[in-house]
Amino acid sequence: MTFFRKTVLPTAFVIALGAVGGLLAKVAGLPLPYMLGALLATALVATTRPQTLPEGYRFPNDFRKIFIGLVGLSIGASITREVVASLPSAIYSFAALTLFVPLVHGINYTIFRKIGRYDHPTAFFAATPGGLMESILMGEGRGADIRLLTMQQFLRIITVVTLLPVGLSLWYGHPVGSASGISLSRAGADLHHFPEVILALTAGVLLSRVPHLPAGQLVGPMLVGMACTLTGLLVIEVPSYMISGAQVVIGASLGARFVGIRPAMLIKGMGLALTSVGSMLVVGGIMAMLLRPITGEHFDVLLISFAPGGVTEMALVALSLQVNPAFVTLHHIYRIVLTIIEMPLAWRFAEKRGLD
Repeated sequence: MTFFRKTVLPTAFVIALGAVGGLLAKVAGLPLPYMLGALLATALVATTRPQTLPEGYRFPNDFRKIFIGLVGLSIGASITREVVASLPSAIYSFAALTLFVPLVHGINYTIFRKIGRYDHPTAFFAATPGGLMESILMGEGRGADIRLLTMQQFLRIITVVTLLPVGLSLWYGHPVGSASGISLSRAGADLHHFPEVILALTAGVLLSRVPHLPAGQLVGPMLVGMACTLTGLLVIEVPSYMISGAQVVIGASLGARFVGIRPAMLIKGMGLALTSVGSMLVVGGIMAMLLRPITGEHFDVLLISFAPGGVTEMALVALSLQVNPAFVTLHHIYRIVLTIIEMPLAWRFAEKRGLD
């Protein structure tokens, strides 16, 4: 009974609130409306009316994994042999990402340390352009302020997910992606292949539990979806309303993270996040412009590949804009791996040099 009252009911409320926010965002013509609307609605309630949720409430991660897996499965199903054949051309953008990660980590550290006045460990781990959970865990073990660190890492993802589709809409002069009516699923998909979707999703969730699999919640189902498509073993067609529902759950779960964060702290954090994310998007945009004639990829594909949001969230943006989700997802997995490798090395380097 306690579990029902403290977890099931609040989670149902958060999802319902997110669904309302998603529908309002859809009516308002926002890009990626179901995720952004759900995120904004739940974050607003979490910061202004935190008493509406039980003390210590956390959105159930195992439940969220199902919907992340659904997105991963859809991405994997879009990976055809033609897409696989084009991936070797990504070597140049992977090389640029290898430079991007330490460069923006240094820029972000300066922003959080000098402008935000955060202490050294908090500024260092809040500045990482990826590896959200790894940054939080490593920062906690090295004396960072866990509240500020967690807030800034989630604000990084949220700010990228919010700014990028809006910015691209302004760039093109019209709404992009789902705001313009583009569906995330295959045209005409219905429940005819629903058993195959459930079977593949179950296999993907099981695969996601493999130790040390980067972004396993997304990548496990993605690998299963890719295998199904490339072998023709199963037909994976996910109806659009299921993908929209997944966006609502993912957005609502992000917004619910703001429970307990005071408005003043959030306002300062948002200012720092805007500065940090803005600088990273500028660096990523410059690299995208330089890489465009070399790789032959469109500018928006390359920019999304460098934008330091969450893997799941950026995959949704890529799907929404119909811009090669496999290419984008692989870049974000590589960015996270790079960040996890770079983080302890840069920390040891800073400690040896007495940098602060």
